[in-house]
Amino acid sequence: MGYERYAPPATKPVPRWRERLGQYWTLVRGDRPIGWLLLLWPTWWGLWIASGGVPSWWILFVFSAGVWLTRSAGCVINDYADRWLDGSVERTKNRPLATGAVSGREALVVFAVLMLAAFALVLTLNRLTMLMSVVGVILAASYPYLKRYTYLPQVYLGMAFGWGIPMGFAAVQGEVPPVAWVLYVANIFWATAYDTWYAMVDRDDDIRMGAKSTAILFGDLDLVAQGVLYAMTFSALALVGREAGMGNYFWYGLGVALLFVLYQFAIARSREREACFRAFLNNHWVGMAVFAGIAADYALAG
Repeated sequence: MGYERYAPPATKPVPRWRERLGQYWTLVRGDRPIGWLLLLWPTWWGLWIASGGVPSWWILFVFSAGVWLTRSAGCVINDYADRWLDGSVERTKNRPLATGAVSGREALVVFAVLMLAAFALVLTLNRLTMLMSVVGVILAASYPYLKRYTYLPQVYLGMAFGWGIPMGFAAVQGEVPPVAWVLYVANIFWATAYDTWYAMVDRDDDIRMGAKSTAILFGDLDLVAQGVLYAMTFSALALVGREAGMGNYFWYGLGVALLFVLYQFAIARSREREACFRAFLNNHWVGMAVFAGIAADYALAG
């Protein structure tokens, strides 16, 4: 007796609408939350300090949702600006705009929808916060183009990623005190450092394609420069802690964050691509440790 050949059931084709949504989800990095988290932690630092540890639920929602929306919009406009570059870079060659799965016009529509949604949330806050949100839009939209003209796009990224800090103070207090700007500067140093790890992953491809970054600028002194950037980050955070009257839990949080940074240098000292990328990802824990120290200090001290 012979055996009949087994025929696997036919796979149903993916509906067109679902395929498009999948491409858009990839475009906004919905499958990669690291960027959202790196924006969220400093935004929460600011909200917790501005409110004395008790931000209102609505302001917390607006800023948390706004972080996701603006980060997603930033990813879209970054890919739109980099469509000349991404197809030639190993790490980015499969992005939807680089492959042509999503058109440039579609990307601009997605960007506009995301930014309008974020602005709609800001409209529920006070006038100062609304006015400051315009600066945030300009920072987010212009950042991706800097890598063509300057070796410091990572610094500008820090300015864009940290803008939620002064905005948070404006939303909570109706003003932006000096401590908010010190915290903002701390985030600029931090973002420049972690995005330099990220740029070290792509350094060879960027040099070949003529793109610019701090990783290229620092060259063989990249690890020394990273040490300086992290030292400035922690110095600024310490100044924030002193000016805000933070207690022991805040300093414990900084200590844990410092241990994570030391781990980054331990794994990335070889400058290998995978190691540098792991160091970049590890900064999520740095941001969370700082936030945990701030939150614990307000919740448990005194």
